[in-house]
Amino acid sequence: MSRLERKTYLSEKVEQLEPSGIRRFFDLASSMENVISLGVGEPDFVTPWSFIEASYHSLEQGYTAYTANAGMIELRHSISQYLEESYNVTYDPENEIIVTVGASQAIDLALRAIVNPGEEVIVVDPSFVSYAPAVSLNGGVPIKIQTTAEFDFKLQPEQIEQAITPRTKAIILCSPNNPTGTVLEGEELNQIASVIEKHDLIVLSDEIYAELTYEEEYTSFASVEKMEERTILISGFSKAFAMTGWRLGFAAGPPGIMEAMLKIHQYTMMCAPTMAQFAALEALKNGKKNVNDMKKSYEQRRNYVVNALNEMGLTCSLPGGAFYVFPSIKRTGLSSGAFAEQLLQQERVAVVPGDVFGESGEGHIRCSYATSIKQLEEAMLRINRFVESI
Repeated sequence: MSRLERKTYLSEKVEQLEPSGIRRFFDLASSMENVISLGVGEPDFVTPWSFIEASYHSLEQGYTAYTANAGMIELRHSISQYLEESYNVTYDPENEIIVTVGASQAIDLALRAIVNPGEEVIVVDPSFVSYAPAVSLNGGVPIKIQTTAEFDFKLQPEQIEQAITPRTKAIILCSPNNPTGTVLEGEELNQIASVIEKHDLIVLSDEIYAELTYEEEYTSFASVEKMEERTILISGFSKAFAMTGWRLGFAAGPPGIMEAMLKIHQYTMMCAPTMAQFAALEALKNGKKNVNDMKKSYEQRRNYVVNALNEMGLTCSLPGGAFYVFPSIKRTGLSSGAFAEQLLQQERVAVVPGDVFGESGEGHIRCSYATSIKQLEEAMLRINRFVESI
C-alpha cells in the first residue's frame, strides 16, 4: 500500500459513510444474466424527442459556453411560471430560483448554506439514501424519525415535536416519498407546518416526484400558509420528464438562502450543463402531454404490481405517487437483505432491501415499477415462485 492510500489521509466523514445499498444491488445485478431489475429509480422511457432536439439545436447554434451561474434566465422564468401554474407558489426568477446539476446538488447546496457544525437536521425514515449522508458531510447531525406501515409511513406531527432539541435547524421532507410512494396531503401538511412554524425550522422539501401523483392533486409544502418563506423547494427533470442522465434540477426559496446557495454553486459547479438547460426549457414549454402519457402508464403498472404482490401474500398498500411500491416481506421470515439477495440469486429479480432506507424499512423491499408491463409480469411470476419456495 502506498503512503497516499493510508487511511490517515482520508476524511473521517467519508471513512464513516456506508456505500449506497441501492448501488450495491444494482452493480451485483448488472454482473448477472437474465436479471429483471426493479431496483434503480429511473424511468424506462427515453427522453422525449422534442427535448433531445432542442438540445441538438442549441449545440448547432453554438450555445456551448457557460450560462449565468443561476441558470439561463429564460429557463428560470419558465420554472417560475411552471411552479405558479402547477402548485400555486410564486418565485422571482431573478433571485429566488437556481438551476442545479440534478436535485441532489440542490439538496447539497441547501444543506451547505444553512447548516453549521453540530446542528441537527431531521430526516424521515424510511427516506432516500442520500439525505442523512448529505447532512453528515456538511457537518450536521441527522436525526431520524421512524415512520411505520401502520400510518402508511406518514410523518406524524407529534414525532417532530419529540425529535426537536435546541440544536434542531431543519427538516427534510419528501412527498411523494422515495421509497414508499406516500403522499402528504391537506390537513397532514397543515399539522406538520404548525410544528415547523412553532419551532422556527427550515424545510427542505424534495418534490422531485410531484408530477407523479395519481388519485390526489399534488400540494407543494411551500404553498401551505406561512411556509413559503421558510421552505427550500427542491425539484428537477429526472423523474417525471425522463431526463435522469441530463442531470438537471432546481431549487426555489427565499432570496437570502438562494443567494447563499448561489455563492457555493459559483465556486463548486459554475453552472448546470447548457445543452441540458435547453432541453429542460423545451420540456416545460411543450412537454406536458409527454409527462401525462408516462404518468398514465406508471399508474397502470402500479395497479398491476400492487394487486400481484397482495395476491401472493406480500402486503402492499397503494402508493399515492412516485413509481415505487414498498411491500412487507415479513411473512417470509427473512430479513430485507436476505430476501433481496436470495431473490436475486434464485430468480434473477433485483429489488432493494427496505433497510437501506432506514431502520423502519426493515421487513420491506422497494420495487420500482418504472419498467414495461411485460417485464413486470415476468418479475411478479418469479417473485411469487420464490415466495412459494420458502
